[in-house]
Amino acid sequence: MRRRDFIALGSAAAAWSIEARAQQLALPVVGFLGSDSPELYVDRLWAFRRGLKDAGYIESENVVIEYRWANGDNNRLAALAAELVGLPVNILVSGTTPAALALKAATTSIPIVFFSGGDPVALGLVESLNRPGANITGTTARTLEAGKKWLQLLQETVPSATEFAVLINPTSPNLAEAQTKDLQAAARNLNLRIHLLNASTEREFEIVFAKISELHAGGLVITADSFFFAHIEKLAALAAQNKVPAIFGFPEFPAAGGLMSYGSDLADEHRTIGG
Repeated sequence: MRRRDFIALGSAAAAWSIEARAQQLALPVVGFLGSDSPELYVDRLWAFRRGLKDAGYIESENVVIEYRWANGDNNRLAALAAELVGLPVNILVSGTTPAALALKAATTSIPIVFFSGGDPVALGLVESLNRPGANITGTTARTLEAGKKWLQLLQETVPSATEFAVLINPTSPNLAEAQTKDLQAAARNLNLRIHLLNASTEREFEIVFAKISELHAGGLVITADSFFFAHIEKLAALAAQNKVPAIFGFPEFPAAGGLMSYGSDLADEHRTIGG
């Protein structure tokens, strides 16, 4: 090949690359904020992309998705949300309540679609279910309303027990407070006593299970929190080792060796927000 032919080919390739990049930049951009790591979101991301496809959008073909992951550290969500807002993006998506709250605090103009495990009104995400208001909408599994059912199922499993432990994550204060109120009301209704135990790091799990033994609690409610979901296998193993009947709001818990669950399918919820 002659030198000028090579130069011509190289120039054409460069022009094509610039044009392709320009076309990609012209595509609508979705900003996705995850509380955990992409490895934990495999099924949910597949479902999310399926929802997008059902709506006519295919990643890298006619839509670009920018992902940001907090890797289980809720303290990083605010900075990651601000980073997404600054790209810019056409729409923002979150798969957890803490991520949704971070996105809401980061912008009042870019549309936000969220999935929340609790009542979005009580959590301060929307003004009302019928009229979300502002720039935000989404779907909820209403796990706050599952609190009574979690305690009932534990009570049926250990009928002699009158006290149970509840595991909450203090680094997700909005969700922790809302779930605590719901469980306290449910406990009063069922004539039960609950003990609130905090954990926001993996090493605190051992302390929690030691405390459950000291309290002689009949079982454990693991509240619906993305941090606990990220350590679902560890929690299931500790519950089995310490012979503590435990319930979690997601079906992945029994699949990991836990006793039981009562709640929604996260993959299906992510298909909904994708559509």
